[in-house]
Amino acid sequence: MDPEKPRTIIGIALMLGAMAVLPFLDVVAKMLGNQGMPILQIVWARMAFSALLTLPFTLRHGGIPAIRPDRPAYHTLRAALLIAATFLFFSALKYLPIADALAIFFVQPLILTAISPILLNEKVGPRRWAAVAVGFVGTLIIIRPGFTDLNPGTLLALGAGASLAVYFAMTRRIAGSAPAMVTTFHTSLMGAILTTLAVIPLWDPPTAAQWGLLFLIGCFATVGHFLIVRAYDHAEASLLAPLAYTEIIMATLAGWWFFGDFPDGWTFFGVAILIACATYISIRERKAALKAIAPRA
Repeated sequence: MDPEKPRTIIGIALMLGAMAVLPFLDVVAKMLGNQGMPILQIVWARMAFSALLTLPFTLRHGGIPAIRPDRPAYHTLRAALLIAATFLFFSALKYLPIADALAIFFVQPLILTAISPILLNEKVGPRRWAAVAVGFVGTLIIIRPGFTDLNPGTLLALGAGASLAVYFAMTRRIAGSAPAMVTTFHTSLMGAILTTLAVIPLWDPPTAAQWGLLFLIGCFATVGHFLIVRAYDHAEASLLAPLAYTEIIMATLAGWWFFGDFPDGWTFFGVAILIACATYISIRERKAALKAIAPRA
């Protein structure tokens, strides 16, 4: 048996586990938003508790000195983008079912591919550009402008996807400079500082039950991200990236179970197009990476 095969299977299992956990972050955020809690306060909990829960990983890596970000301005900008993405997506959940918001949010990999020549100086060939174009058609099928009333949640989810695409582009630029969980801590720490300053005027004292839900948000975010990090330790990114779309399965089930929401057939059709395009882009990136490291003849 190929010794790499068990590692790959473990990586796939970890990635699928992460995609099963993360929709519950959205479930809790939607619950709190429906209760009237300010969205920024929910975002603060996601940042603050994530920083608290990833602190032990950072201390284990480098002790007290590792707490201080090596690039504070860079991590602050990344944190601002993550805050924007989280705020916009949680806001979208006030208007859309979780699965519908997530389906629109999945435009993010396509935007990342489109902006990579500008922000990362990466070459995107005509085939990947074609995949991006087809993927945006899939997004239009989900949104169906002109056929249904424009929902504010649609624009919010698109904004969230765009913000996260830029965040991931910035993350790629510093990939490998520190362990992923340490980088996550630094981003969460700067995000907690920014949201703490911003949320003070809006603070609505939570009940004991709401404090528990706020802590759950941090737990789901941290556990989901930890599983993703561990998955990338076992399998290639190009193999794992398309698996992120399996999140829509748990999101659909969770939205139906907790809120009685279920996407229509057109939404599933659009998601299928997005998945196909993202998978193709991932395969092309893998081939390009293998070609780049192949020995010269």
